[in-house]
Amino acid sequence: MAEPGKDHSLAELAIAAAARAWADDGEVLASGLGTAPRLAAGLAWLTINPDLMMTDGECMLVSEPVPLGPRGGYRPKVEGWLPFRSIFDLLWSGRRHAMTMPTQIDRYGQTNISVIGDHASPKVALLGVRGIPGNSINHPCSFFIPNHNKRAFVDKVDMVSGVGHDPARWAEGVRRDLHEHRLLVSNLGVFDFKGPDSAMRLTHLHPGVTLEKVRENTGFELSLAGDVGVTPPPTGEQLELLRNRLDPHDLRASVFPAKKG
Repeated sequence: MAEPGKDHSLAELAIAAAARAWADDGEVLASGLGTAPRLAAGLAWLTINPDLMMTDGECMLVSEPVPLGPRGGYRPKVEGWLPFRSIFDLLWSGRRHAMTMPTQIDRYGQTNISVIGDHASPKVALLGVRGIPGNSINHPCSFFIPNHNKRAFVDKVDMVSGVGHDPARWAEGVRRDLHEHRLLVSNLGVFDFKGPDSAMRLTHLHPGVTLEKVRENTGFELSLAGDVGVTPPPTGEQLELLRNRLDPHDLRASVFPAKKG
């Protein structure tokens, strides 16, 4: 995929944009599920929110992000034990913020990682709901979707794996504002969920991307921020950390699918 600037790749631009999801969280457990989300969480910790907590991907809290890929002589700097049962304590208390990569998402932030097609006879069986229901209702969630198209950004997800803000699915009087969808980053732009009824809203276009292209690749009418900007480039510090500390093996190069033809 073409690079948006001479000094950085699209993946580096998007990861830097995704890092801002954790900017104002304070001391919470940052969980980035997938290459780009994990790099974004680590970048947030090292640059904009030093109070974040992170695990080694298994059962230990660490005092610095663990680099992706082969570690060579690197050993995670362990701060404490965080067994699986303690994750639920953090989750239920709201002291966690996960960035996931759903297969489908709709305008209200309902996500699907379970099936494509009818649940009784699906075209494709995926992961199942996993922990997404609890994540989406108990603590802030953000999203990273590497291929922005109408198969991913749909009018209605085939199955609601993760809770969203669709008014039609909530009982009258129930407070839909008790859970939060924070940020979504795709290969085309940056989005929040501050549109009408907490619907998805475009806030930034990546360099060279037009509003028309985003609309053509979105399966619902998209809300717009009052002043849609251009996604800021990563800083020199962010690039240095990504390239030499967080991702020395350049696994970020595989974040976006290559163009065909």
